[in-house]
Amino acid sequence: MREAPDPEPGDGEVRIRVHAAGINFADLMARVGLYPDAPKIPCVVGYEVSGVVDRVGKGATRVKPGDRVLAMPKFGGYTDTLVTSERQAFRMPDKMTFEEGAALPVVYLTAHHMMLYTGNLRPKSKVLIHSAAGGVGLAAIQLAKTRNCEIFGIASKSKHAFLREQGVAHTIDHEEDYAVEIKRITNGRGVDLVLDPVGGPSWTIGYDLLAPAGRLVAFGLSAAASGKTRSLLHAIGQVLRIKSWKPDKLMSDNKAIAGCNMGHLFGEIDMLSEQFDALIAMYEAGQIAPHVDRTFEFSEAPQAHHWLHDRKAKGKVLLVPDEIAS
Repeated sequence: MREAPDPEPGDGEVRIRVHAAGINFADLMARVGLYPDAPKIPCVVGYEVSGVVDRVGKGATRVKPGDRVLAMPKFGGYTDTLVTSERQAFRMPDKMTFEEGAALPVVYLTAHHMMLYTGNLRPKSKVLIHSAAGGVGLAAIQLAKTRNCEIFGIASKSKHAFLREQGVAHTIDHEEDYAVEIKRITNGRGVDLVLDPVGGPSWTIGYDLLAPAGRLVAFGLSAAASGKTRSLLHAIGQVLRIKSWKPDKLMSDNKAIAGCNMGHLFGEIDMLSEQFDALIAMYEAGQIAPHVDRTFEFSEAPQAHHWLHDRKAKGKVLLVPDEIAS
């Protein structure tokens, strides 16, 4: 940790006293050195926060001092005082806790964009979710339930009981030959939607599992990370194992492949605002509820990253400024 003078908001910016910051796998990849969009070290990572606005810059009118907000900075979130564009800050519902606020933005926007905005999730679809017990995975499960979908969740066995409680019909061990199991359950037809943050050869398997008119959405490349330190040789090997598909092949198979990198959509504020409004309405209707696994103090950030690296988390892991935690 380091200390610095409080930043001042500029034109169209707001300053937030942060109560909680969310941790995402992108933060881990940035720390390892495998996230191309990360700022150069030394830097502050973190894509999402919740807190209270205490100062606004000239021309900022969407929020005012005293407003409880959640916000999506493009990195910089692991701080107790954040300045960001007012367009990236959204008022929190009165009943939403700061922990829920910090656990919602990235994972729910990612799931919503993949499934409802570009994925055209049809009612009663069969949906395969990799890393189903993670933040995006649980968000995707909740969204799939709003469409009465049949959910297939891949995760370690220790998380299967938890996933069944969340509404997953078919829990599958990530170390099993999941393709064989899914083909068996679906009588060879496959699934309608695959959400895959793993990448590498996993995308090929997912494509082969698609039923007619099925969609594969890639939203990460965790296979490139071999552990808690960087191995460029391993990362390159995983990238080289990514298969290419030509449009005529997709046309012939009646299948679709899409991608989602939420960090590259931060400039599309009008699009994201529309999705945020939809998610807030779903939260207030009780259709979604962010699940926080653990909170760590800022001084415990290394332990928090270890917790995620070791695949211990179910849902979101948060950081809380030490003075607030105490």
